[in-house]
Amino acid sequence: MAAGSTYTPIQTIPVTNASTGTITFSSISGYTDLVLVVTGGCDAGGFALRFNGDTGSNYSITYLAGTGSAASSGRQTSQTRIDAGGIVGGQTINSNTLISIQNYSNTTTFKTILSRTNTASSEVVAIAGLYRSTSAITSVSAIAINGTGLFINGSSATLYGIAAA
Repeated sequence: MAAGSTYTPIQTIPVTNASTGTITFSSISGYTDLVLVVTGGCDAGGFALRFNGDTGSNYSITYLAGTGSAASSGRQTSQTRIDAGGIVGGQTINSNTLISIQNYSNTTTFKTILSRTNTASSEVVAIAGLYRSTSAITSVSAIAINGTGLFINGSSATLYGIAAA
């Protein structure tokens, strides 16, 4: 992220009914980096990110996870999304996830994300992700995966822009 930067709230989207499976922020521009904060979570299995509606196999992650008594790690390559929270056991109910999206508007490099999730079940997940596209990111979608594929009521997602000071 840019040194001396400030967070500017772009939009907050609350989940107020049990039929929300995708939360999308669009028409994003004018910042150096982005930060997405998701609180609450999904019924099971976590959530993933897609950028610009791209469903191609352009995403990869490396993750580390732990519960205090067990740890795991792994990689996923050539995926159609970035699994961004709840990798271990799908425990994202009552979780907090902070996702940093660096240099999202650059049109000469691939985009990277760093995600940190803490869950009510004392699970911690850290993810480094890559979106293999040089297109500027203009929309970010959080997509509930597994289970019924829905975010739980009371969840919310807030997108912040980081502007160089």
